[in-house]
Amino acid sequence: MKAASNIVIVVQARMSSTRLPGKVMMPVLGKSLLARMVERLQQSRYPATIVIAIPDGPDDNVIEQEAMQLGLPCFRGDMNNLLDRHYRAAKAFNADVVLKIPSDCPLIDPGVIDQALDYFFDNEYDFVSNLHPATWPDGNDVEIMTMACLEKAWQEASLKLELEHTTPYIWENPEKFNIGNVEWATGLDYSMSHRFTIDYLEDYEFIARVYEELYPANPNFSCADILRLLDDKPEIFDINQKYAGVNWYRHHLNELKTVSAAQTKLAEEEL
Repeated sequence: MKAASNIVIVVQARMSSTRLPGKVMMPVLGKSLLARMVERLQQSRYPATIVIAIPDGPDDNVIEQEAMQLGLPCFRGDMNNLLDRHYRAAKAFNADVVLKIPSDCPLIDPGVIDQALDYFFDNEYDFVSNLHPATWPDGNDVEIMTMACLEKAWQEASLKLELEHTTPYIWENPEKFNIGNVEWATGLDYSMSHRFTIDYLEDYEFIARVYEELYPANPNFSCADILRLLDDKPEIFDINQKYAGVNWYRHHLNELKTVSAAQTKLAEEEL
């Protein structure tokens, strides 16, 4: 697999988020969170087609309209079967290589994307992520796979969590795929302590504050820039700190073979 392959970034999005409905359209410095995230994806040095993959139905028309405003194609598919939605979106745009980057990562560092892609192409893996195990601050999620790898998962996966979360069939079956993981070069693990993703109102407040502080002077701010800001202004770090480490694994520990209880936690209101 060569770097000249047709790379498709599939960004799944929907308005009906359980905890924070409409989060992808919430405004930050005059643009939607989705638009802000797309800006960051477009900073990658790898040419790629960005596809916004949304559910069928009128509730998500506003996201399709936003995608059109951003000059991006939109693909509609199954609401709950994200594996099917990702597969069909990637196939529709003739992908050789597929990146799964969820729309709840508006602070994603394009340098992290490029590092993962470098590793993927240099080693000819079927699947590369920075999540197994995760080390970067939560919200820098990158999963890269060959189209053949995604197709195999689409053909063979059957568990509800495999369909809902797209890639578990791959990373839960390392004997079936050639899998690589990219760890943060600092040697640190901030995956359970630093939260740059959005699921709760406090996450939105945190992300908006980061943009307000960094974007005007440096629209291409990096993960390192965010961490320096949090060191300088710990009150920003504190905004959503209570949700650090909360992720979807918490509801599936009895089903997942390759994830431990140390890689997730319950939200305070769930205790």
